[in-house]
Amino acid sequence: MLTPERHRKIIEVLGEKSVVTIQELVEATTSSESTIRRDLSQLQKEKKLKRVHGGASLTHQKSEELSVFEKSDRNAVEKQRIAQYACDLVENGDCIYLDAGTTTLKMIPHLKDREITVVTNAISHLDALSEHEIKTYLIGGLVKSKTKALVGSSAIKSLSSYRFDKVFLGMNGIHMEAGFTTPDPEEAAVKGLAISLSQKAFILADHTKFHETSFSKVADLSEAIIITNEIDDDVIYDFQDKTEIRVVTP
Repeated sequence: MLTPERHRKIIEVLGEKSVVTIQELVEATTSSESTIRRDLSQLQKEKKLKRVHGGASLTHQKSEELSVFEKSDRNAVEKQRIAQYACDLVENGDCIYLDAGTTTLKMIPHLKDREITVVTNAISHLDALSEHEIKTYLIGGLVKSKTKALVGSSAIKSLSSYRFDKVFLGMNGIHMEAGFTTPDPEEAAVKGLAISLSQKAFILADHTKFHETSFSKVADLSEAIIITNEIDDDVIYDFQDKTEIRVVTP
């Protein structure tokens, strides 16, 4: 099968399933695994798909934003491992920032009994922080109905009063050129400010966020360390010169 035919077939299979494995594409095109990997790299450069661990997926709309409920069950096991690793980085006496995200929410039970101070813009985090008796400051701002995050000029002003040892942020997209991105400009501004106010910034993102872009830029890749679950070596190779990636294995 010639290269243009393979590419058309790959896009056709993706259109039917949204996410496919390399093995499925090998069988669909009667090609070798190395050939399919090269095809996926080329199609990704052409922005026709996104490489993910073990295969490929369709790209998403830049402004697409899921609710907390819609995101809560996605890659739950991977998010739990990432959250546990992130908590191991928190030391007694730290002042940390947790933004509004499902992975940062999973950190909270592991932070109990720590002598720390938490600042957050996440209404959805308050019950868990209170339950575990963690000293918490909630910034002010406009409440976003989908993510339960506090954003806007009041949030920026409130957040500016603090300085952090470490910040932990969720992210919608991690891209070689676009950097860290998220759908909403107001939420991007809050995330970006939190990074600038910290000694160390960590992005908690499962493997599906790589080579993905959203509407609003948060920061350059060099401004934060990425904590993720197991990903393909070629993805790590793509990003290793631009940022630090810490891979949490099972």
